[in-house]
Amino acid sequence: MKIEIFNLCDFASYDGSGKLNVIGVFDTIWAREAPFVYDLCTLAIRIRFEKLEEGVKKLKISFVDADGKSILPVMEPQVLAQVPPNMSSSTVHVVSMMSQTRFPSFGDYSVHLAVEGRQESSTPLWVRQNLIAPPHFQRAAPSA
Repeated sequence: MKIEIFNLCDFASYDGSGKLNVIGVFDTIWAREAPFVYDLCTLAIRIRFEKLEEGVKKLKISFVDADGKSILPVMEPQVLAQVPPNMSSSTVHVVSMMSQTRFPSFGDYSVHLAVEGRQESSTPLWVRQNLIAPPHFQRAAPSA
């Protein structure tokens, strides 16, 4: 198994014919103040499985802060790894849109991917202050 793509982006889609379309990959969000809500981002994943790895696979996707505390509910999709005849491997695609993600503070965050209980990939997300960030980059978080 190989994680070929594991990115946060503005938009991603899978067309059903093997193409994963990914637009606007990023690892940093700029905001004027914290806490704030980031309206929409997408997680794009492409995993390659070999013939001997066929079967249903349980994924676990967690979005955490620097202390390992979840900022979104853990996602646990199942995928089917199935390699067509006369092929040595095939890919599985996962596209997950995350809307209204609340960031309580500036700092380091990350998204982790486990497959069958084993950590396979991680991608960082840095949330930084920029006092001149355009207003469309963020929306103030509702009072808690």
